[in-house]
Amino acid sequence: LGDSLTYGYGANPTESYPARLAELTGWTVTNGGVSGDTSAQALARLPELLREHTPRLVIISIGGNDFLRKLPESTTRANIGKIIQTVQAANIPAVLVAIPHFTVGALFGKLSDHPLYHEIAEQYQIPLLSGAWSEILGDKDLKSDQIHANAEGYRKFAELLKAFLEEQGLA
Repeated sequence: LGDSLTYGYGANPTESYPARLAELTGWTVTNGGVSGDTSAQALARLPELLREHTPRLVIISIGGNDFLRKLPESTTRANIGKIIQTVQAANIPAVLVAIPHFTVGALFGKLSDHPLYHEIAEQYQIPLLSGAWSEILGDKDLKSDQIHANAEGYRKFAELLKAFLEEQGLA
């Protein structure tokens, strides 16, 4: 469940991280990414996705558009919390993926995760993949534009995610 980073904006659909994760794991991976989605839009789409696909794991990677649109952090936090609660109520394991926030350091290629992800993961006691998008989007060779990965960046993200899922006993 996510936005353009999950959708794979900046690469061919077969090069998105969900497609690459499917190749790496042999799983059927549903790409629940919609370019431009905010956390509120992802939350609104979630019930139908859960009904249509009955997932065994939900990877939540949302919030970047909230930050870019300067939506209140409290709103983003509440929406991500509701997403997690919805997934947990369906007895489906969830993983949260930290999204970078754009600070002055970002102008120099130094991205860091928005601190709200660590706080949310602790609050809901779910695994947090931290640093992956910050690392990839901080490397100009792995980007298709200022805020999206390219095919190589999505490949690297899928590899980092797979390793993380294995560490967590989810793969």
